[in-house]
Amino acid sequence: MIKTIQHNSRLTAGGCFTVLLLALTAFMFAFSGDVSAADQATEKVQGNFAGADYWRSVSDGTEGYTTSQGAEHGQLINVDGERWRHWRNKWISPGGLIAIGGSLGLLVLVYLTLGCMKLDKPRTGRLVLRWGLFDRAMHWFVAITFLTLAFSGLNILYGKHFIPEYFGYDIWKNLIALSKFLHNYIGPVFSVGLLVMIVRWFGHNFFNMTDLKWFIQGGGLIGNKHPSAGFLNGGEKGWFWALTILGLVVVGSGLVLDFPLFGQTRNDMQTANLIHGGVSLLLVAVSLGHIYIGTIGSEGALEGMKTGYVDETWAKQHHDLWYEEVKDQIKEPAGEEKSATEKGNTGRA
Repeated sequence: MIKTIQHNSRLTAGGCFTVLLLALTAFMFAFSGDVSAADQATEKVQGNFAGADYWRSVSDGTEGYTTSQGAEHGQLINVDGERWRHWRNKWISPGGLIAIGGSLGLLVLVYLTLGCMKLDKPRTGRLVLRWGLFDRAMHWFVAITFLTLAFSGLNILYGKHFIPEYFGYDIWKNLIALSKFLHNYIGPVFSVGLLVMIVRWFGHNFFNMTDLKWFIQGGGLIGNKHPSAGFLNGGEKGWFWALTILGLVVVGSGLVLDFPLFGQTRNDMQTANLIHGGVSLLLVAVSLGHIYIGTIGSEGALEGMKTGYVDETWAKQHHDLWYEEVKDQIKEPAGEEKSATEKGNTGRA
C-alpha cells in the first residue's frame, strides 16, 4: 500500500514537472519569436538610416518626424544656411566695402581736385526762408536715426574683424550688444520718419527738363555757368528717390527680421537678411554724396537745414528759378530793417 502511494506520488511529481517544462519551453519559443521580430524591425530601421547614408540624408536637408508642429522642426540641418553664409561672407560683405570705400575715395578725390563749391558773389545778408521748422525737425530725425542704424549695422557686419584685436574683447562685447539693441529698436522708429518724409516731400521731387539739363552740366561741374534749378535740383531729387526706393526695401526687410512672428521660415529670414544687408550697404554708399554736398561740399548748403534760411546769393546761384518765385519774401538784415524803420519814423515826424 505504501509502495503504491509512493509510486503515484512520483508519477504526479513527474507529470507536473513535465507539464511545467513543456510550458516553459513553449513560452521561451514564443518570447524568442517576439525578440526576433523586434530585432528584425530594428535592423530594418538601422539599415535604412545607418552610417554614411543616414548622415547624407540629414546633410541633404531630409525632414524626419517630430511631434512639434512648428515650421521646419523636422529638419535637423538647414542646407540653405550654408548658402546664406556663402552669399553673406563672399558677396555682401566684400561688396559693401567696395561700394562704401569707392564712394569715399571718389568724394576725397573731388574735394582734393575741386575743393568746396564757393559762392560766386559775396553774401548780401538778405535771407530767404527755405525750410520750415517741421521740415527741419523731420530731416534731422531721419538723419540721426539713419546714421545710428548705419554705424550699428556696419559694426555688426564688420566690427568683429578688427575691434576685438585692436580694442580688446570687453569693448567689443559691450559695443556689439549696444549695436544690436540700437539696430533692432531704432529701425522701426526710422521707418516712421522715412514714411512721413516721403509723403511730405513727394510732390517736390518729380523730374523735368530743367533737371535733365542740370545732370548734363554735372550740377555745375561742367561749363562756366551754374545750371538752373527750381526749389530742388536734379541731384537732390535723385537722392530723394534713392532714399525712397532703397529705404523702403531696407525698412521692409528689416521689419521681417525684427518681427519673426508671422510664420517666417529660416529661408525667409535668410533671404530677408541678404536683401537687408546688400541694399543697406548700397544706401550708405549713396548717402555719402548727400552728406558731402550738405556739409563741406557746398558753401551755405548746411545753413538752410540749421536755421531754415539761406542767403540771397546762395539762392540765386543754386536755385535761381525758385529764387524768382520767392524773392518778394526776402528777409532784410536786422540792421537794414532797423535803419528803414528809423527813416520811416523820421519822415512821419
